[in-house]
Amino acid sequence: MPNLMEMTPEEITDRLRITAIAQQNDAFRLRMVGRGGPLAPEGRVVVTRSIADMGRDFQTEAILAVSQDKTFTEENDPYGDHCFGAVMVEGRKVWWKIDLYDTAYEYGSEDAANTDVTRRVLTIMFPEDY
Repeated sequence: MPNLMEMTPEEITDRLRITAIAQQNDAFRLRMVGRGGPLAPEGRVVVTRSIADMGRDFQTEAILAVSQDKTFTEENDPYGDHCFGAVMVEGRKVWWKIDLYDTAYEYGSEDAANTDVTRRVLTIMFPEDY
């Protein structure tokens, strides 16, 4: 992270917004397993057909792995918002992706950092599903 003293007010505001979205995304992932806390954002979790076809145990392991993922680097999280990740489940690579929608789940959120107007959709998939 750059030195705050070297950043413009707009850059600081943008960095704070991205940090808020990352924290909300992390809380949302923890919410899947009942650990996101009362302020965790609202949303839905979906799995692709190929993940569903692996069975309930695989889905459960995938959800647990996604909820605990903390592997964020410049390479896999270039914007710093924690909206994508990759985990290993039973020897298979599984991707997860969070998209931010309006409260009707129709369009992208107008203010992604505002949980009052934003809903999350977390998709769990195999790389070939993307």
